[in-house]
Parts: sequence; C-alpha cells; structure tokens
Amino acid sequence: QELCSVQVRTFENFRVYTTTVCGLCAIILGSIIVAVDPYQIVFKMKVIFSEGSETFLMWEKPEVDLLLKVYLFNITNKDAFLKGTEKLKVQEVGPYVYKESMAHENVTFNENGTITAIPVHPLTWVPELSNGTEDDILVLPNIALLSFAQVMSTSSMLTRLGVNVLIRQTQTKPLVSMTAKEFMFGYKSTLLTLGNKLMPSWISFGKLGLIDRMYDFDGDISTTFSGTTDIHMSGLLDNYNSLNYLPQWEAPCNNVSGASDGTKFNSLISKDQDLLFFRKSLCRSMSLVRVGEEVVKGIHGYKYEFKNNSMDNGFVDPNNKCFCHKKCLPKGILDVHECYYGFPIALSYPHFYEVDEEVQNSIEGMTPNEDLHKTFFIINEESGLPLNLSVRMQINMAFTDLSTMANVQRFSNMILPMLWTDISMPGLPAGMNTKFYIYLTLGPILQVLATYLFLVGGVAFILLSLASALLIPKINLISSNRGNTNNGNANLRNAHNEDWAVDMSTGLASNKKRHPPSLSKKNSTSKEMDLYYCSLLAVTK
Repeated sequence: QELCSVQVRTFENFRVYTTTVCGLCAIILGSIIVAVDPYQIVFKMKVIFSEGSETFLMWEKPEVDLLLKVYLFNITNKDAFLKGTEKLKVQEVGPYVYKESMAHENVTFNENGTITAIPVHPLTWVPELSNGTEDDILVLPNIALLSFAQVMSTSSMLTRLGVNVLIRQTQTKPLVSMTAKEFMFGYKSTLLTLGNKLMPSWISFGKLGLIDRMYDFDGDISTTFSGTTDIHMSGLLDNYNSLNYLPQWEAPCNNVSGASDGTKFNSLISKDQDLLFFRKSLCRSMSLVRVGEEVVKGIHGYKYEFKNNSMDNGFVDPNNKCFCHKKCLPKGILDVHECYYGFPIALSYPHFYEVDEEVQNSIEGMTPNEDLHKTFFIINEESGLPLNLSVRMQINMAFTDLSTMANVQRFSNMILPMLWTDISMPGLPAGMNTKFYIYLTLGPILQVLATYLFLVGGVAFILLSLASALLIPKINLISSNRGNTNNGNANLRNAHNEDWAVDMSTGLASNKKRHPPSLSKKNSTSKEMDLYYCSLLAVTK
C-alpha cells in the first residue's frame, strides 16, 4: 500500500507539472501572436512591390477579365435634322465588347522607392459578349469635319473662307454612314489626310477613331510608388509622363500624384478616406467616396462612387472653376479638348446623367438612369484590390458658334453625344479569388481563433493543474487510511489461520467448517480490492 501511495503521488505531481507547462506554453504562444501579429507581417510582405512578389506580378500584368463595352448613338433622322425640321434623334446600339489586357511593360525599380513603367492597354474583340458586329452600318458624326470646323471657327475670315472652299470641294458631310469599327478605331478622311500632311505636329495619325484615340498610350510613362517607404501608397501613381500634375489644368484640378490607375488602390483604407482615380482618357483625376460595404465572392470590400458633382466645372462648386477653359460648358459637361489634340471633346456621364436638363432635352433618345449609368468601385480595404468595378463615361463634342463654317451650321452651340463606354470588371477569376479569399478573409479569422485557443486553453490548463495540486494531500490521506484498514484485515486473517491450526491439531476439522478456504478467498478479494483502489486513484486523479 505504501508503494501504491507513492506511485499515485508521483503520477499526480508529474501530471500537475505537465499541465502547468502546457498551459504556460499556450499562453506564451497566444501572447506572441497578439504582440507580433504574424498576419500583418505576411500581409505587408505581399502588398509591398518587389521584384517577383505576388502583388507586383498582379500589378505588372493583371490576370483579370477587364472588359470595355462601347455603346454608339446611331442617328435615325439625319436628313430631317440637317434640314432643320427636327431635333436630333439617336438610338443606342451595342454594346460592342472588347477585352482590355492592361499591363505595365519595361518596368524599372528606382532607388527612391518608385517603379517606372510603360502602360499598355491592347484590346481584343469579344464577339460572344457583343450585341452586334463591328461591321454594323450606322449613321454617325463625321468627327474629322466637325473637329476641323470647330478649330477653324475662331480663325480669321480669310482662313475660314479657304477652309469652307475645301469643305465644299471635297463634299464632306457632317453625318455619314460607316461601320461601327471605323467609327471606333479609325476611318479615312480627306480633311484628316490634308491635316496630317500640312500640320503633322498637330495631326500625327492617318485615321481618326474615338476609341483609338482614347487608347493612345504611345510614349506614355508612369511612375508608381512601390510601398517600401509608405505601405499605404503601394501601387499609386507618383507621376505621369514625369509630371506629378496634369498640364491641361490649373491647381488644384491638376493633381495626379497619389491616384490609382485602377490596378490597385490604397492599402489599409480607413472608412472615412476618399480615394483618387486616374485614367488618361478622363484627362483628370476623380475623387471616390465610400457609399457602403459589400462582400464579393467571400471577400469584404468598400463600395465607392465618384464624388457628387465630379463633372462640375464651377456651376455647382466654385472650387471646380479650374476645370473651365475660358467659357464654362453647361452643368455636368467637362471640356477635355486639350487632351484630344484640340478637338472639341467633352465628357459627361452616359445619356447626360446629372447634366443640365436643357442639354438632355436637346437630343431625343437620351434616357439617363442611375443604375445603368453611374460609376462604382468595390475595393478590398486591406489590400486595395478592386473586387468589382464599372467606370461609365460618355464622349461628346461641344461646339460653339459654327454659323460661319460650311455644312455644319446646324451643330452650333450643341452638345453632340458620340458614344459611351463601360470599363468593367465583374469579379476576380476563380483561382485568384480563392487565393485572396484565403489571404484576406480566412487568414485573419484563423489567427484570431488560434489566439483565443491558445490563451483560453492555457488558462484552462493552469486552473486544472491548480485544482489537481490542491487535491493531492486529500488523496494521500485516503491512501494512508486505506493502508491502515488493510493492516487490520491482515491481523484478522492471521488470527483465523491460528484457529484453523489448533482445530487440525485436535482433530476437530470437518467438511462443514473450512475456515482456511473461506479466509483464503477473503484474502484474495482484499488484494484485488487494493489493486482496484490503487488503479482508481490513478485514473480519477
């Protein structure tokens, strides 16, 4: 029995020691996770741009389905409008869908924590997603004639006279039939050819198409922050074409530094933080404000829209007066002619959404709709990764007085819609989405669960060891009492054995009174009970 008590005490002491050590280790591990935050360490390693890093490779050549949807405005009453009997009527056709393979080429890492690259945006026709073909014949504005007439309308009388003679001799019309592809990517024009020969520094291209000019990135260079000096700036523009401002505008409308080209936005975005978006075709940076939160395929993001009155040129907010060139255009129309070779190009939201009602009513067929024509971005607030986006913008031509120019008098003081585009990314590809779901959603959850598991489990182990330590003296006392009881039983058995010996010597033993077997059985049972009791102590405590 003393051996049994020693074994129980040894086992209990070992178990208390082991439980205490395990509890302390668990608490230490949990505390280390809280203090070090390994998720943030891994996150920063992935967000900062470095050669071969995952985020950099995604920025260099995004493997996303970025789609350009183009909607054209087919003119349905050409003759009646030119005669002056009806206002212009248009019919939206499309979309004509192209895949934009955005990339950054010739990348150079600079010593000041920036990356210099050449942006490219090649387009590939996607017929299965398009409503129509590139060969659709439509009646559309003659951009070359209308642009040439607008530019020359402020010239001297002698110059205008010569231009008018040229227009009449070439029989150039303001509204012509052409294919959708020609209008978007370039058609030949006698006036354009002459302009290219006479003024090559102004018109350096032989064909004129709106989408072709929008996607003209020849000679452009962008410089982007890598995030090594400030993780929040990772992936944002430092400058464009070696300038941290846009020369077409006066301050503060000319800022481009800190803007995103749409590949990646700010890292670690706060809820009240506005973002900046830049695209060359917009000819400016535009502010984004948070309007809500959404979960896209398991990844949380903030929903952003363009700031209210983003297309304002001072009509609503005097601070936007810097978006005016001499004479301000109507509300909601932005003059961007300096970004389009001096052609009278103006931007608005599609179908004149949020544009002056007088402009909306001047064209029949305009049906502005917030759900269809408003821009939005859904951006993961941790990484700055866009999860879903739709950038919608309309290209117009804004004319002044053309009464002195041949064949175009009907377009005087008119805002003429040309087309509108929807640059959209419906979501991340399945493989990329799964990867970022693990990084951005499961990673933080697993770290929190591990932290609680270690801390709570560690405390539980410590409490268990304390409880066991308090019970050991009681177990020792019970073991001691059990030993005394067994000693008494042993003395009793010895007395019975002596009686049995006396009976045998006197010849009084009989089959009916067989004390030794009975006592032997009791002795065996007592040993079994001792062993059982010892085992019970070991198991229960």
